[in-house]
Amino acid sequence: MPMVLVLLWLMAALLMIREAEANEIQAYHERPDVQAFMAQMEEKHGFAAQELQDVFAGVKFQPAVIKAMEPPSTPGVRSWERYRSRFVNQNRINGGQRFMREYAAELQRARKVYGVPETIIAAIIGVETLYGQHTGNYRVIDALTTLAFDYPRRAEYFRGELEQYLLLVREQGLDYYEVLGSYAGAIGLPQFMPTNVRQLAVDFDGDGKVDLRNSVVDAIGSVAHYLSVHGWRSGEPVASHVAFDEAVPDAWIETILPVMTKKDIQHVGFNTSIALDHSLNFAVIPLETPDRPAEFWLGFNNFYVITRYNKSSFYAMSVWQLAEELAGRR
Repeated sequence: MPMVLVLLWLMAALLMIREAEANEIQAYHERPDVQAFMAQMEEKHGFAAQELQDVFAGVKFQPAVIKAMEPPSTPGVRSWERYRSRFVNQNRINGGQRFMREYAAELQRARKVYGVPETIIAAIIGVETLYGQHTGNYRVIDALTTLAFDYPRRAEYFRGELEQYLLLVREQGLDYYEVLGSYAGAIGLPQFMPTNVRQLAVDFDGDGKVDLRNSVVDAIGSVAHYLSVHGWRSGEPVASHVAFDEAVPDAWIETILPVMTKKDIQHVGFNTSIALDHSLNFAVIPLETPDRPAEFWLGFNNFYVITRYNKSSFYAMSVWQLAEELAGRR
């Protein structure tokens, strides 16, 4: 990144943090923008005015949340090898094997109900929170309020998640301040945002409530349900390594949408382990590491579904390769 752009970015980030810190001097419940939000919650959802006043009076501005959301001032070069080592390693493989032994029956039931393999469910929970070991230490109400009112870049999105969080707390009879999560407000073993908790999480242990923080079984069922709703196709492939005989055109790697077919690449020599037919759609996924030739993979529909959980080809490939390790296929 050119030095002038780095300096401009640093100045903008500093101004944002200073503005947020200035706003923090005024308690959230006294700010006009928060008061307008509270009025909307009263009108739209029937919240009591005094209840919301009391809730936001106890909310704390979290500058660390804004810092965590901002890209690094000197971004490093993307490296698949470095990214992969964080998530596909012996610690997560060993933990995943233990997890799958302990919850074998529940994982099998989730596969039967939703069609998602046990290894994929376990791998997502492993990548997200190391099987529940790292679910976040921020009060969700603090994180979401900070981002909703002091992070203009994505304020609209986080105000929506804050709305959903308040509804979730009311529905489940929780303490507004007791729920902990990530710096972005994601909750529980599978790191669902509040909207997804309310819409896609399931009571898979049958105790009459959805609890992604304390019920591993609910987390297992909810991950499987999430992927199913987003289009997982049972029995279909996820990804396959591919070697091309010629340079890959830039147009082939501009999207992770699985819109290409064998017909689109058959004029170029290639080798892959899956027998392609002309009805099997895929995207060409490049995995780049500095000073090395890029790896290329074919990402099928189920690969794209994993990116609905996190919109990153690196993320989806880490989930897939960890799942393959857990299945004993390298």
